[in-house]
Amino acid sequence: MVETIKNQLEIKELELNALLEITQSVNMNLPEESLYKIYHFTLRANLNIKKLALYVFNEQWNCEVNFGTLSDYSEVILPSKFLNQREINRIDQDREDSSFKEFDTYVPVAHKDRLLAVVFVGSDELETNTDFIQALTNFIIVAIENKKLGRRQLEQQALKKELEIASQVQQLLFPKSLPNKKNLQIEATYFPHHRVGGDYYDYLPIDENRFLVCIADVSGKGVPAAILMSNFQASLRTLVRKTTNLKEIVEELNYQIMQNAKGENFITFFLAVYDRSQKVLNYVNAGHNPPVLVCPKRFMFLDSGTTILGAFSKLPFLNEGKVEDLEKFLFFAYTDGLTETENDSKEYFGTKRLEVLLKNNREEELTLVHQNILAELDQFRGKNEYADDITFLSCRVEP
Repeated sequence: MVETIKNQLEIKELELNALLEITQSVNMNLPEESLYKIYHFTLRANLNIKKLALYVFNEQWNCEVNFGTLSDYSEVILPSKFLNQREINRIDQDREDSSFKEFDTYVPVAHKDRLLAVVFVGSDELETNTDFIQALTNFIIVAIENKKLGRRQLEQQALKKELEIASQVQQLLFPKSLPNKKNLQIEATYFPHHRVGGDYYDYLPIDENRFLVCIADVSGKGVPAAILMSNFQASLRTLVRKTTNLKEIVEELNYQIMQNAKGENFITFFLAVYDRSQKVLNYVNAGHNPPVLVCPKRFMFLDSGTTILGAFSKLPFLNEGKVEDLEKFLFFAYTDGLTETENDSKEYFGTKRLEVLLKNNREEELTLVHQNILAELDQFRGKNEYADDITFLSCRVEP
């Protein structure tokens, strides 16, 4: 009787020491790998556990702690039949898979009805308090889960800050002001799908007779797309100060994108230079949705140019488009987020609807043109969310 009480007291003391060590480790904010090592040592040394395999769910079930076994359980997949059990059970040696016959007991570890871990235990000499093992494992796994949650929260805060900075940087890409004169008006609308996007537009006056307009769309979304586009904008503006030869500009931009993106991202791009004195519009379309040119007697899509930038180290072909005798016109450029907006029937908004809108609004103020397009787009998509960045730029030139 006395010996039994003495053994029970020794067991309780060992359990208390084990709990104390685990608690101290958690409070020290040690990394997960260290917590698993201390868990290993505590169960083996203080509780005299001979064999153990701890499986933890982290996107998939992995064996995080294993000792005393003939098999390496880091290589053994946890059978799905153990995932539906919530009670501590003895392992049936006659029916069990050969890989788990090394153990005596199965100990599930759950938190708020969610299975977090599974412990397989083998103890040859001492009757193991599996309830205590379950409680101790629950304590350390929940602590690790909380660490992961805290890390995710810190990562989300860092991402939020990164997005704020990227958004501020991206706003610097766009012109601070656009001309709104009797003979030249330019209007732009930009809706990023995320806080930052991969669309870009610009207006650059060259001299008293010439100006450049452009629009671009980088593959990908978010911060990487915004960074690539900021490099693209810086390169473009530097090149325009050196030359107005559109072919030279496009070839150099393609080279810069290949250097920066290493073929992992590409950019669709359209740029045009209008010369009021010559009444000529020169342009290059690099794989972009063809902008629309609405004139008193013409309605045309501007599609001459080359392929997307950043896909080839040397562009396979490069043509420069030219529209002459151009004195009064409406120019409209956009990214594919506009025409690829879907309705409830998975139908695209498409270029035909856009064409009708532009013909019906050709004489309206540009602000009203943009408002009408957005209204039509919202009505078309219904309850569907926008799936991409949406950017469009319009330019009206009068004699």
